[in-house]
Amino acid sequence: MATFKPGHLHMERHALNKDDFSYNLCIDYKLDRNDKGETGMSFQLHGTVEEKTLDETFFLAKDQAFDFARHATRIAQKYGLPKAASIGSMHKYYDEMFEDVRHQLDVKPGDPMKPEHLE
Repeated sequence: MATFKPGHLHMERHALNKDDFSYNLCIDYKLDRNDKGETGMSFQLHGTVEEKTLDETFFLAKDQAFDFARHATRIAQKYGLPKAASIGSMHKYYDEMFEDVRHQLDVKPGDPMKPEHLE
């Protein structure tokens, strides 16, 4: 199950049996600047994975902000999400979030990436 509204994505999955996994996670995000003055998005991932509480924030510069699902999945894996799992499987909701991030950052097709962000 998932719900989306601009600035907030909620994802919930309940284990179906003892060998399955569960999570209840929210990603809140907003337009922000980092210490270097780069425009981007600040993300806060909070909730639970397998009953372990997590609350972590991360910043992604404008040209990296669309990689939020990979970053959120890595954080969730530190708290027990199986490596084979991805919280990015709810495509409809990620598409809505992706579009909102694109709109907030005013990203246009062909906007350049900073080479140092590719390392």
